[in-house]
Amino acid sequence: MAHDFETKIQAAASGDRAAYDDLFANNLPALVAFLRAKVGGELAHRESVSDLAQSVCREVLRDLAQLEFRGEEQFRAYLFLQATRKVIDRYRYHKQEMRDPARVEPLPTDTADVAERGLYGALTPSRVVGAKEELTRVEQALQLLPEAQRDAVLLSRIAGLGYQEIAAQKGISEAAVRGLVARGLARLAGLLGQVDPDTRS
Repeated sequence: MAHDFETKIQAAASGDRAAYDDLFANNLPALVAFLRAKVGGELAHRESVSDLAQSVCREVLRDLAQLEFRGEEQFRAYLFLQATRKVIDRYRYHKQEMRDPARVEPLPTDTADVAERGLYGALTPSRVVGAKEELTRVEQALQLLPEAQRDAVLLSRIAGLGYQEIAAQKGISEAAVRGLVARGLARLAGLLGQVDPDTRS
């Protein structure tokens, strides 16, 4: 199994499209969802999440031949670690630039972008609207979680990483990761269960 994955890595690094799709395209919907939850505030108006995801994939692909992974989960952990670093880098870039916010126009929302193709591709138009509204509610609730809980939930539930990989990435124990995920999910459920004040009779 490890040998097969190593062969896939080498093939993708050499330009094999099928191997690339297996490594990156299959992870792209989750990567986009992860970035959507990580990117907020002013950065969301300046950066396209789809572009950020594609940039992360290109950079990981560029360095693929020099990297070693024990298996697919470790590769996925590295991919999402790079996504986190990309968000931090872009925040720093825009902060340093000190651009005039009045000159920055919000990015257009493209309903055909990769995130929606991955998340809504099989739904009818009415269900797409409902799914998008629900996704927006979840993303807003995620922003209200403490950062450590939010990252643990994202890496566990969106990236699909095991507690061991998350612990290694964060430099904490598996027990600590389990606690963060449990508390994050409990708080998230509470936030999503709250009634919107505008809908109260």
